[in-house]
Amino acid sequence: MKLILTALLFAGFAAPAGGPEGFGLWKAADLKALAAAPSTMMSAFKALGQPASVGNYSFSMSHRDASGGVECHLTQADIFVIQSGEASLTVGGTLVDGKNRSATEMTATAISGGTETKISAGDIVTIPAKMPHQMKVDPGKEITYFVVKVTQ
Repeated sequence: MKLILTALLFAGFAAPAGGPEGFGLWKAADLKALAAAPSTMMSAFKALGQPASVGNYSFSMSHRDASGGVECHLTQADIFVIQSGEASLTVGGTLVDGKNRSATEMTATAISGGTETKISAGDIVTIPAKMPHQMKVDPGKEITYFVVKVTQ
């Protein structure tokens, strides 16, 4: 049942009503509902894909209960709006053993010389294109965040 409700919610993300083409409104209550049910939310993303893509930007919701790998988007900036939880975010520096994952993204084993910052609910993060970054989640912790990707 939760999956069906979440799928219906995402249908609203895909085609926001009540405005000109390209206009979108995501109410705080809708984002909180997604953050409250991360496993259902992730199933809905797998089933439906990203909720919206307009022009050079797209939206998604991410949930982590473990650390992510080091990544560097070559053509996209990231904007994170933290909905719940906490993590450490390392940004900047240089990639260690960087490898092309695709034409637009690199991965690495670590970041050398980056800056680590604690992030938590209510924070907004911007990461420009070509900036290495990694989100680290402590054992037993988790984080859910709304993501805007802007292709430059």
